[in-house]
Amino acid sequence: MHVAINGWFYDQESTGSGQYLRRLLANLRKVDPALELSLVLPPHVAAAPDLPAGVAGVQSGRRRQASKWGKVYFEQRAFPRVAREVGADIAHVPYWGTPMACPVRLITTVLDVIPLLYPIYNQGPLTSLYTALVTSAARGSNHIITISETAKVDIEDQLRIPEGDISVTYLAPDERFHPRIGAEGDEAVRAKYDLPERFVLYLGGFDWRKQVNELLLAYTYVGEADGDTFPLVIAGREPVYDNRLFPDLRAYSRRLRIDDYVKWVGFVDEADKPALYRLADVFVFPSLYEGFGLMALEAMASGTPVVTSKAIVFEEILEDAAYIVNNAREMAGAVLALLIQQPLRETMINQGLALASNFSWRKTAEETREVYERVMRD
Repeated sequence: MHVAINGWFYDQESTGSGQYLRRLLANLRKVDPALELSLVLPPHVAAAPDLPAGVAGVQSGRRRQASKWGKVYFEQRAFPRVAREVGADIAHVPYWGTPMACPVRLITTVLDVIPLLYPIYNQGPLTSLYTALVTSAARGSNHIITISETAKVDIEDQLRIPEGDISVTYLAPDERFHPRIGAEGDEAVRAKYDLPERFVLYLGGFDWRKQVNELLLAYTYVGEADGDTFPLVIAGREPVYDNRLFPDLRAYSRRLRIDDYVKWVGFVDEADKPALYRLADVFVFPSLYEGFGLMALEAMASGTPVVTSKAIVFEEILEDAAYIVNNAREMAGAVLALLIQQPLRETMINQGLALASNFSWRKTAEETREVYERVMRD
């Protein structure tokens, strides 16, 4: 069996789609060394020297800069053409960027359908046109893969795809997210980002859905109690704030008068993330909606207790291993409880470690291979 995989996000390891692609490729080779894999590279990716052994990198055209129109052309024309040219049995698009027509069997991984659930993510004529295109195209896939039962329900409702044509393959934290493995380098990471001795951590995006504003509001309570001892560290590449999709969080922090307790560290290298989780006393992930919520599971695997919002997917994936809250006041109470009450803290850490051990990329790859085999039989 020969599978051609769309490699648009291969050079974007800090994105969810890039991480999914890289981890899946590596583990497909482990579970089935006989599986023939071709990664079709977009024109802006000149080469992929770090490909797993046995995965062939295939160029789709002459080198040029990435662009929105270039992405659409790659998805709709170049990738299906190359999949046919290399003799693939299956074309797999590992994100929601399905071609309208494909000369070989087609599988699409839809991580989430956020633009359909929240109109704020689907504004502007080009964005609306692209969403309409991939929505229509997804229905032509031979099979859809997604990453949680929550996302599956939304795909059924929003894309009108039958339940039997959708499979769920959970994600997993890498083995490098561990309480001890690699911990000898943690102090170097602390110095690199000038981190305080103890702190509460947020790591992620800053768009409206992430609800970082709720965490800032929660810190008006935490700060009064113990903000000097446990400041809030906010990590991630900040956007250009526009007060719509990206609320101005810096201005909000100033209005709340909590700047003395908040440290913004900016973009964090992928290799440094395990240390950042381990160094934190609590990880808070207040997102309104996620397809899976991998960062919360990564923090648990690193031995850090987690506080999340009451998003449905967190109740599905994290169960009782996370402290799930309804609002900023409850969030503050949860953070303070995990900082102060040692028995509760130890219980949540142990439950998080136990839960995280139930997920593995090998299992994700095995279940993905089963989808390949099903599509070949059908």
